[in-house]
Amino acid sequence: MRKTIQSKIIVFFLLAAVFGFCKTAQAAYVPVSSRIALYGEAKYEPEFTHFEYANPQAPKGGKIVMPEYGGFDNFNLFIFKGIPASSAAALTLDSLGTSPVDDVSTVYPLIAKAFELPQDKSFVGFIIDERAKFSDGSPITADDVIFSFNALIEKGSPLYKVYYADVEKAVKLNDRHVRFLFKKGIYNRELPLILSQIKIFSAKDWENKDFSKPSLTPPLGSGPYIIDRFEPGKYIVLKRNSDYWAKDLPVNKGFYNFDEIRQDYYQDTTVTLQALFSGNIDLREEYISKIWVTGYNNDIVKSGKIIKEEMPHNQPAILQNFAFNIRRDKFKDKRVREAIGLAFNFDWANDKLFYNQYQRIYSYFTNTGMEATGLPKGKELQILNKFKDRLDKSVFEKAPALPSHKDYMETRQNLRKAVALLKDAGYDFKDGIMTHQQTGEALEFEVLSNSANGSAFTRVMLPFIDNLKKIGIKATFRNIEVSVFKNRLDNFDFDMAIISYGVSPMPGNEQFEIWGSNAADVRGSNNVIGIKNPVVDELIKGIVQSEHKDDYTAYVRALDRVLLDEHYIIPQWYSPYKRVAYRNKFGHPETSLNVGFQPHTWWIKQNQEAGSK
Repeated sequence: MRKTIQSKIIVFFLLAAVFGFCKTAQAAYVPVSSRIALYGEAKYEPEFTHFEYANPQAPKGGKIVMPEYGGFDNFNLFIFKGIPASSAAALTLDSLGTSPVDDVSTVYPLIAKAFELPQDKSFVGFIIDERAKFSDGSPITADDVIFSFNALIEKGSPLYKVYYADVEKAVKLNDRHVRFLFKKGIYNRELPLILSQIKIFSAKDWENKDFSKPSLTPPLGSGPYIIDRFEPGKYIVLKRNSDYWAKDLPVNKGFYNFDEIRQDYYQDTTVTLQALFSGNIDLREEYISKIWVTGYNNDIVKSGKIIKEEMPHNQPAILQNFAFNIRRDKFKDKRVREAIGLAFNFDWANDKLFYNQYQRIYSYFTNTGMEATGLPKGKELQILNKFKDRLDKSVFEKAPALPSHKDYMETRQNLRKAVALLKDAGYDFKDGIMTHQQTGEALEFEVLSNSANGSAFTRVMLPFIDNLKKIGIKATFRNIEVSVFKNRLDNFDFDMAIISYGVSPMPGNEQFEIWGSNAADVRGSNNVIGIKNPVVDELIKGIVQSEHKDDYTAYVRALDRVLLDEHYIIPQWYSPYKRVAYRNKFGHPETSLNVGFQPHTWWIKQNQEAGSK
């Protein structure tokens, strides 16, 4: 009996130990994946060999000369100070993972060969590829990843503190394994994808150097190219790294085919047209419709030496707009902003200036399939109803629509409506000038643009200014150098500015940095408008925390509707095509995917220019 009981006790403790071990092991187990898919859907299977829009047999060799605009005095594009050589820096630094343009909501391995995704979503882990190395041959380690993250939030541009605000810290498990721990109580579905995009610097290379200061010493990179030579503000020559460790990864097959990329800097986009014809550059993307229609009518193009090509794209429309600085008292009332927007005649500009090549941007997320249209319904309406007491009735009762100016009578009606709005906001005519009835201040403002595109905007601005003059508003247009323009925007020293925002196909955390209250007072942030709207903050929070795609889409549409109703911007226009003119020595992938202009998948035709393999 005693023996039996003793045996049972021993068995009990053995079982307890086993089950205890299993429980501990189960708690410690973290699923490892070869991709991070935002909503569990990935286009490419684990054994994929290359992205569909790249040609894995593309020949290597030759060189390409491309235009850049403005200037540069800094190779660190992650800090507030200086003018960075952004595109050059991007080609020299790799990230933990990468997302293709035909599957933007999924991250595939680059520096990290695998990703940890715990069920409780309390962290994301990155397991670094043992082959990963910097261009000098030194290995990329967890220390480099942690250094890169800390450098960004401690000494980088202020926007990174906002962007990574939900991260508690980065921890090293071993030399090839790092985890980013999220703050307790935070659920941010997009955060693993965001962290996978961090460019990785060499901690050793940055020893005894100040990350926060502009520098023209190229940092040690791990990307496909190395900066070979340059002259500040004039040109940069990048040389393909023949020992690039990741050149045979599926995500890179068919990419980075030129032995040399030269980037020549220009102050005006129109100058590069003659540079193309004279052979000083090899290609250019056309941003001006008039030049695209009329500027290539010459023998060089007719003979086929230069090819014009319109490349359809399914990318979100770049949010090009006239942005109000609502820190200015005169722009705090949305009725004033709406009234000014009514004076902009896009229909006339598209017909008379743009050769009907453009479409009007009608949403903050145009061409994403998540635009707010009609009246709110379904889940979007349910979301907006939560904030009903803080939103104007127009959000629920008025479908988003931009003013139409199809003829002279419609323009007159719009200007009359603008005057009515201004009167409701406390303005009226005084000696023909729109004047605030209490302060006595005339309604006038300055519109800023930068020299890279300002000359093209002059012809757009003249009729806009003329319409404003008809309703007693004085507007002036000022075109300034790129560096001065950037400084004015960084310090919120403007009334209205012509700006553009790149729009993610999957809007997420970056929305906090563009429209969020916490970014409004941060110098250098993208919230140049100065938006401090608690409902907007809540809607962005809903976007990043949505677990299901239909909830996510509803939150994006709700955000779009609220932003449109506030008239923070006057939307401009976009083209469903990328217009590219190039010398007839290049090949590029033929694909049915509407991915637009992807120059890093191009190559030199083998019978056109000799190049090393």
